[in-house]
Amino acid sequence: MIDLAAIEVERARIRTTYLQEDRPASSARGVHHFALLSSDVERTVRFYQGLLEFPLTEIFENRDYKGSNHFFFDVGNGNLLAFFDLPGLDLGPYQEVLGGLHHVAISVTRESWEHLRGKLAAAGIEYHMESNASIYFRDPDGARLELLADPLGEMYGNKVM
Repeated sequence: MIDLAAIEVERARIRTTYLQEDRPASSARGVHHFALLSSDVERTVRFYQGLLEFPLTEIFENRDYKGSNHFFFDVGNGNLLAFFDLPGLDLGPYQEVLGGLHHVAISVTRESWEHLRGKLAAAGIEYHMESNASIYFRDPDGARLELLADPLGEMYGNKVM
């Protein structure tokens, strides 16, 4: 059984110990790209560009694995979502594992959120809504995605940045 009181005490301890009121600037400029795996390049392009309206920006050979593609989608604000296909490797289906990907959250305007929710429904994509701001669903290879209608730097009314 999970001890919720102990978890809250630990969360408070971490917050007190590490959350800085006068937070220094980050050494990073932002996320250049987040890379996922694709079992079918064209299906992935149809899903991300055709359904979700994230434009394909480039596709070239993966420098680390000959015959493999490295391709990118624009997810706004100078950020990219990238994919590798790794033909010939039997990677098996997507799995959520400790240390692995839980989900990718992508910020969209409320208008885009409503529009894309309609497209997901029309395409028969199963999704789950949370707090009238998040839509959770899976891509063709099973990776979990979230479309979040909150502005960048906010989550469910809380400033996180």
